[in-house]
Amino acid sequence: MTSAPTGRLAAVLFDMDGLLVDSEPVWSVAEAEIMAWLGGPWNLDVKARCVGRRVDEACRILVDVAGSSVPSGEVVERLVARMCELFRAHLPLLPGAVELVDAVRAAGLPTALVSSSYRALVDAALESLGESRFDVTVAGDEVARAKPDPEPYRTAAAALGVHPADCVVIEDSLAGALSGEAAGCAVVVVPNVVPVPAGPGRVEVRSLTELDAGRLADLVGGAGRRSALGPA
Repeated sequence: MTSAPTGRLAAVLFDMDGLLVDSEPVWSVAEAEIMAWLGGPWNLDVKARCVGRRVDEACRILVDVAGSSVPSGEVVERLVARMCELFRAHLPLLPGAVELVDAVRAAGLPTALVSSSYRALVDAALESLGESRFDVTVAGDEVARAKPDPEPYRTAAAALGVHPADCVVIEDSLAGALSGEAAGCAVVVVPNVVPVPAGPGRVEVRSLTELDAGRLADLVGGAGRRSALGPA
């Protein structure tokens, strides 16, 4: 049962790809291979359309851009299989990732991993991140509506038994930021390969190393959201 909002930080909800794990270059390798197979172009504009999207949505974009007749479900299977190979071969963590998660947990706050990646990829990434660092994990194929819909972050908050208004979401993409904001959470963005535009109440930092549990706690509540980390 989800509690009523308290006005105090109750949980921190982390995105995965491009935020905790340096997987966007890995995704680019696999997506470029997929586009070569489909016979379509691969460039930064196509990449930007895919960042933060669930795998099935990204594959539909790739098929559409390529003008291919290959069923998107077949593309999903091929892309997920390739990504699992790449994740298990080498998946570096981003600076400050595990340190921030550990600091949040040391402060007595629960954590959730909320990803657009499918469960197979989340589980592969957790081999590097450490499954025990998260009380709840939500994968893209475990929700009916993916980011930028609020369902993923609302699902995570409900599983933790906390109100979304008492949560801080940390994201690297616009789709993820919109999802967290629509869920009612405070949102910090740490852009990776694609810039994230400014938004009301949205704050931006350059690296996870700039954050700690105290600064995240300052974001919960109206005044804190506007001033804790400065303007986005």
